[in-house]
Amino acid sequence: MKLRYSLTLTGAALAFVLAGCASAPGNFSYTIPIQPEIASGYNEKPGWATLKFAVAAADPRAADAGYQVLKAGGSAVDALVAVQMVLSLVEPQATGIGGGGFLLHFNGKDVEAFDGRETAPATADGKLFIGPDGKPMQFFDAVVGGKAVGVPGIVRMLEMAHKEYGRLPWAKLFEPAIALADSGFRVSPRMHASLLADLHLKKDPASAEYFYLPDGSPKRTGTILTNPALAVVLRKIAAEGSKAFHEGDVAQAMVDKVRNHASNPGRLSMADLAGYKSIKRAPICSDYQANNHDFRICGFPPPGSGAIAMAQILGILNNTNAASLPLKDGLPSADWLHLYTDAARLAFADRAQYLGDPAFVQPPAGNWMSLLDPGYLADRAKAIGQGAGALSIKTALPGMPGGVKSSYAPMPNQVEYGTSHISIVDSYGNAIAMTGTVESAFGSRQLVRGFLLNSELTDFSFVPSDASGVPVANRVEPGKRPRSSMSPTLVFDKATGSLIMGVGSSGGAQIIHDTAKTIYGVLNWGLLPQQAVSVPNFGSFNGPTLLEEKRFPAATLDALKARGHEVREVTTPSGLQAITRSQAHGTPVWMGGADPRREGVVMGD
Repeated sequence: MKLRYSLTLTGAALAFVLAGCASAPGNFSYTIPIQPEIASGYNEKPGWATLKFAVAAADPRAADAGYQVLKAGGSAVDALVAVQMVLSLVEPQATGIGGGGFLLHFNGKDVEAFDGRETAPATADGKLFIGPDGKPMQFFDAVVGGKAVGVPGIVRMLEMAHKEYGRLPWAKLFEPAIALADSGFRVSPRMHASLLADLHLKKDPASAEYFYLPDGSPKRTGTILTNPALAVVLRKIAAEGSKAFHEGDVAQAMVDKVRNHASNPGRLSMADLAGYKSIKRAPICSDYQANNHDFRICGFPPPGSGAIAMAQILGILNNTNAASLPLKDGLPSADWLHLYTDAARLAFADRAQYLGDPAFVQPPAGNWMSLLDPGYLADRAKAIGQGAGALSIKTALPGMPGGVKSSYAPMPNQVEYGTSHISIVDSYGNAIAMTGTVESAFGSRQLVRGFLLNSELTDFSFVPSDASGVPVANRVEPGKRPRSSMSPTLVFDKATGSLIMGVGSSGGAQIIHDTAKTIYGVLNWGLLPQQAVSVPNFGSFNGPTLLEEKRFPAATLDALKARGHEVREVTTPSGLQAITRSQAHGTPVWMGGADPRREGVVMGD
């Protein structure tokens, strides 16, 4: 499948890629890579081209582990297991075995969604985050300690996917993380910056000893860390499977840490851990047209909210004149941003009203696709002013898909935090997009056996109902999975069924906008993935218009303000990873892009 843009590679560059592709795979034997000091902040990246396979991850050491697995003949799922285990070690502020994730997998024919989202303990209820005064707890009062810890799901989800699609032995895939945990790895600039900014992690004695110096300052960039405790846990999981994590002494250590927290105990139990099940779901797929070409965009269904929100935003935009507004000097124009952010307000109003765990929440009009009905989206688009000087809607109300009134109350706005995304394509025609998370940076700030426990239950609404007692769809209930913004996405050519893009990001609710931006940039603006990833971030959560700090000219801000937008410049430390299919001199090429705001890279042959 050829996109409307094409890649120009020099003869020498293409020969280099071809030479790499020609090497035959061998038995997997992990080699620890050189660990360079990687700069932090915003750093332009060149983009990458490969012919046979590619892996994009948020840390070069994790990407290298996946690369070595693919080089040895492993599948995309094999590489994913290796990447995720290394990220648990080198990016604990974002993801780890103590958290959860969403995995979108393409097997060359079908797309499947593996749900490894955390669940609420069996004794949790809607008043979990209501304080003694009857009011919702402050966010970090809820996060730090045991109360917000959900039942981790990522290990069991990866095991489920590997049993179906793994080519290399499960135990071999843990060797990179175990080797790095034993021999040591360097503290990256991003980990150091995260440690420096965090106010709560050092309150946990185990975390303080591991991450900080005796004087309370974070271990410096370049410091060699070893994690023998995590190496022991990973060896057990490698030998015994997820049972070694969900039962026995590792599980008991998690339960003890959660339930015995001095000031904020939680409700996790051994039965919760042993009973956790990963679920295979049907993806949410919707049609999208750009530049007179038909695409099929597939994402994660509820409890994921990203696929529906992005499809709504893109569908609403296609009912405006957005497609006629090109980039100006590489930036979205004020007119385009006006349309996008108002479309986002409409989508986020529906998200707050309707979305939650499908085992507990009924979809509007009996079907989640009612939110993506073309007639419904066309009707929603009528709320957006498109003429010269048309004003922003500022705050949108939810719609009525299928003409049916909701029995739920809208969820109040609530802060959401980060994650880590992985995109992989292998040489067998498989592809994955997976986003993993521990929720807030460093999760609950509780270190157990070398890994951090999540704070995922804070993705539930802190209030179970509105003032009239009408329940919120995303309220806490026993065994329920919290709504998530994680948006792993695969894009296909509708006519041929060929995969043309795998993408996702980190960044809490901003994930939805950053992923949508990248998809729009590739499909509508004809950008290469690195170019699309590097476009300044923007969005709205049904409130102010958010623009990436210092990336837009004053004239853009002034033009939006003239339209009634409340504009805020914010830092948006996204973690986009994208891989697309293109052509170079008639040769199909995988193009990769990694977020310049983070340390990630793309590797492949």
